[in-house]
Amino acid sequence: MEEKNSLTAERSLEIIAEQMELIRRTMNENSSISLISWGTCVVVFALIIAYLWEHHGGPAWNGLWAVMWLCGCLAERLIGKHRQHVPNTFVGKTISQVWATFGIFMGAIGCIFGLAGCGLLPVTFTITGDHASAHLYINLTSIISLCFGIASTQTGFILKNRVVQACGIIAGLGGFFGALRYPWAEQLYVMAAVAVVGLIVPGIIIYLQHKK
Repeated sequence: MEEKNSLTAERSLEIIAEQMELIRRTMNENSSISLISWGTCVVVFALIIAYLWEHHGGPAWNGLWAVMWLCGCLAERLIGKHRQHVPNTFVGKTISQVWATFGIFMGAIGCIFGLAGCGLLPVTFTITGDHASAHLYINLTSIISLCFGIASTQTGFILKNRVVQACGIIAGLGGFFGALRYPWAEQLYVMAAVAVVGLIVPGIIIYLQHKK
């Protein structure tokens, strides 16, 4: 009887492990279109905002990032209707929490910069690095790129996907140091490159892998 119970317990663990692996594979496949759609949104809006910034009014056009977020959420909802169903598991919850944390921090930083730019906060932000004339020196694009890279790499580890891990590391570190080399609107081109490397490229690779 004990031997039978032991075999049953071992088989139960095997079934659980198989189901978890199946869920992980399905989530990898589902993530491909989401990565491509979000990456496309970021690239398109980064280029639009960069153009408008340089030719039609300056950094006020950064408010369009809120529109980008709405477009991305709408695309995600439409995509969700056609993807494979995945049970609500610890893996899915953890990934959602990683990106929710990224969104909360980046949204809060964006709001703070916006309020400061409108003169509603007693803080001056600058990208000149001149400590004599600046209260605080922060390169926002570098921070966003680094945090994005961390979130993407963590997602890759959770999904056990080396493509997502590698692209997250390259995009995060490349964007962080790349943005330090360019001022103002030119940093948006770095953001577009980060989206291509960190979102679109792994999305296409995963999509092609699961189509074989």
